[in-house]
Amino acid sequence: MSEERKRHDGRGRPNRGRPQGRDAGGRRREAPTRARLLAVRVLERIERTRAYADLALHGALARSDLPGPDRALATELVYGTLRWRGSLDYVLAQVLDRDIEKLEPVVLSILRTAAYQLIRTDRIPVSAAVDQAVRCTRAAGAERAAGLVNAVLRRVAEARDRLEWPDPEKDPIGHLTHALSLPTWMAERWVELFGIEEAMALAAASNEAPPRAVRANRRRTDGDALLAALLPDHPRAHRARHAPDGVILEQRGHPGSDPLFLSGQYTVQDEASQLVVELLDPQPGERILDACSAPGAKATAIGERIGDEGTVVALDRHPRRLGLVRRDARRLGIGCIETHERDASRPLSDLEPFDRVLVDAPCSGLGTLRRNPDARWRIQPKDIKRLPEVQGAILRQAAAVLRPGGTLVYSTCTILPEENDRVIDSFLADSPGFRRVPREAIPEAVRPLTDEAGFMRTLPHRHEMDGFFAARIERALE
Repeated sequence: MSEERKRHDGRGRPNRGRPQGRDAGGRRREAPTRARLLAVRVLERIERTRAYADLALHGALARSDLPGPDRALATELVYGTLRWRGSLDYVLAQVLDRDIEKLEPVVLSILRTAAYQLIRTDRIPVSAAVDQAVRCTRAAGAERAAGLVNAVLRRVAEARDRLEWPDPEKDPIGHLTHALSLPTWMAERWVELFGIEEAMALAAASNEAPPRAVRANRRRTDGDALLAALLPDHPRAHRARHAPDGVILEQRGHPGSDPLFLSGQYTVQDEASQLVVELLDPQPGERILDACSAPGAKATAIGERIGDEGTVVALDRHPRRLGLVRRDARRLGIGCIETHERDASRPLSDLEPFDRVLVDAPCSGLGTLRRNPDARWRIQPKDIKRLPEVQGAILRQAAAVLRPGGTLVYSTCTILPEENDRVIDSFLADSPGFRRVPREAIPEAVRPLTDEAGFMRTLPHRHEMDGFFAARIERALE
C-alpha cells in the first residue's frame, strides 16, 4: 500500500522510525509523506544548483525505499512543477506580499509543488495539499515560514477558480509566458519562428507528459513480435508510425523490472531519435563513428544493424556516461561497440576512416521539453550563442575522418535554426568536398518528415515525437 493511501485511511506511519517532533504546545507533530518531501528536496536542489532534473530525481529515488505508487507521485510532482513553473509563479506572485525571487529556494519549491497540486491536479484535496506543504516546511528546517506557506496556499486555493490569464490574442507573449509556462525569451523566439498560433500549439504540447517509445532489438526480435509480447501488460501499445523498429507504449512507468527489457528485447528511445539512425542507414559490416555517443541509444541501434562483423566506435568526453553505453550494449547482446573517452571537438585524425559518421551534437535540448522540463529554465540565450561554435567544431572534426563516398548525419534535439540549418550551411560553405543529400535520396521511412532541403524535422505538436533536426551529408569520391 502506498504512503498516500496509508495516510488517508489512517493506517501506517509515514517516515516510520524518524523523529516527528513536537509543536510549541507539546503536541506531536506529524511528518509529511516522504514522496512530497523527496520531491521538494529535488526541486530545491534544481533551483539552487541548476542540477539536471532527471539525474537529481533518479539519484534521490535510488537512495530511497519508496514503494512504486509513491515513487510515481514524487516523479509527477517534480516534473509537473517544472513544466508549469512559469504559471505557478504567476499565480503565487499575485497572492504573495513580497518578491517571489527573495524567498528561500526550499520555501519557493514547497510553494510551487503545492500550487501545482492545487491548480494542475484534481485528485488531491485542498486540505491535504496545504497541510502537507506546511509539514514539508517544518521537516525542511524552515519552521519560521510555515505560517507564510499556509496563508499563501489558502489564498491560491481561494483564487484558483477565478484565475485570469493574459489574452492570447491581445498579449500572446504574456499568454505563452504565464498561461503556458515559457520563459519570455523562448516565447518570443517561438512566435518569431512559428507564428502565434503554432507557437501556442507547440507550448501546449511541450507541457504534456510524453508517450514512452521503445525500439525493438533487431538481434533478438522485431517490432511486430515485440508489440505482441508487450500487449498483455500494455494494452494500449501500438506500432510507431514512422520508425520501423518502434513501439509506442503510451503508459508511463519505468521498464527496469520488465523481463523483456532486462533480457535485451528492447531499448527506451523516442521515435524521432530512432529515425536519426534510420537516416544514417547503417549497413552490415560497416565501420561507423558515433562522435557524441552517451548514453548510447543511437550507438546500440547502429550496433544492432551492422552485426558483429562491423564496428561502432563510440566517443564521449565523460567516462561515467560511456559506462552507460557499455552497460546497454551488454544488456542487448552487442559486442561490436568500442568506447573511447574523447572530446570530438578536437582532432580525430589518429582514427581510421569510417564508412558512416553520426554527430548527435550537444545542444539546447529545446525539442525535448516534454521529458526534460527543467531545460526551459536552465537554458539561457547566452547558451544558444555558444553552442553553434561547439557543434560546428565537432562536425568538422568528425567529417575529417569520413572516407570518400561516406555518409554523415548531423542531428540535434532542438528546434532552433542557429543550432541546426545554420551549422550545416556554414559547414557546407567551407567544405566543398561535401554535399547535402537531396530529399528524394533520403531513406523512405524518414522522407515524410523531411523538408525540401532534405532536412528531417519533427515537432511534438505535429508528430507526437520529440523536436529533432537531422541532416544527411555525403563526402564526394576523390
